[in-house]
Amino acid sequence: MKKIGFLSFGHWSDHPAYRTRNASDTLLQSIDLAVAAEQLGLDGAYFRVHHFARQLASPFPLLSAIGAKTSKIEIGTGVIDMRYENPLYMVEDAGAADLISGGRLQLGISRGSPEQVIEGWRYFGYEPLEGETDAEMGRRHALQFLQRLNGIGFATPNPNPMFPNPPGLLRLEPYSEGLRERIWWGAASNATAVWAAENGMHLQSSTLKFDESGEPLHIQQAKQIRLYKEAWKKAGHQREARVSVSRSIFALVNDQDRYYFGQQGKSADSFGYIEPTQRAVFGRSYAAEPDQLIKELAQDEAIQEADTLLLTIPNTLGVDHNIHILSAILEYVAPALGWR
Repeated sequence: MKKIGFLSFGHWSDHPAYRTRNASDTLLQSIDLAVAAEQLGLDGAYFRVHHFARQLASPFPLLSAIGAKTSKIEIGTGVIDMRYENPLYMVEDAGAADLISGGRLQLGISRGSPEQVIEGWRYFGYEPLEGETDAEMGRRHALQFLQRLNGIGFATPNPNPMFPNPPGLLRLEPYSEGLRERIWWGAASNATAVWAAENGMHLQSSTLKFDESGEPLHIQQAKQIRLYKEAWKKAGHQREARVSVSRSIFALVNDQDRYYFGQQGKSADSFGYIEPTQRAVFGRSYAAEPDQLIKELAQDEAIQEADTLLLTIPNTLGVDHNIHILSAILEYVAPALGWR
């Protein structure tokens, strides 16, 4: 295990037990949490993107703000739903955020997950081409995004521009060199993991996956990762592939931990339908005393196959409590996983 980061869903609600009562709380605390995580020595700060929900949605203002207030930590998403995105405008936003951070962006993109509203991407002005599914539209947007990240000019310049142009066709600006090599694909199936490898994207595998064998999540995920690595090698990419897996992991080191998370350690993988015809496997949570936690995580085949572990955090508990959760993992558990 080379890197450990956190993954925040960015929830808020006007609930008496929440430290994040509104969107402003969540956004500002997300910045503070990333700054504190960098000081702690964590490797990455990642954020979910969900539209029409009381969760984080527009990632680039947040990523830019974190990039301006930190200097080392990787900053990313897990994931941006490409069904909702204008690929060219996204190139500009991503380029700006990456330049502000000094080239630390690690963007996770995907076709997205089931949303809060029916076909929400239609409200954003997008709809599939004739004969195309919404998932295929998301992948088409992703390929357009990747293509324009290469910095090669494609647009015919105005012969009488307001400002002088460089010679030749024009590219999108601002251009951030190297960002194309830091794009990840959130794959829910073996086939899309292979597709991601073929298109030179790193792999993100979440706490759920389409059920393709009836086996536990970590076994299905490990198989998915091995297929991805084989496809990456076959594609002949000259750079190293990266793979992240997400997990809910809590080291129980005091009574408060046991109160909040003690029962989660008794959970198990579950199976259900996230779409009418798509069965999925949902991963268990890990919560135990550090020694027991290390033993359990050592049996997780997907964690062993990945180089990056993203810890899903309960952001509604506030910055201080989440830093305690992350600190306990880094101090008592991470070294046994091969971190640092």
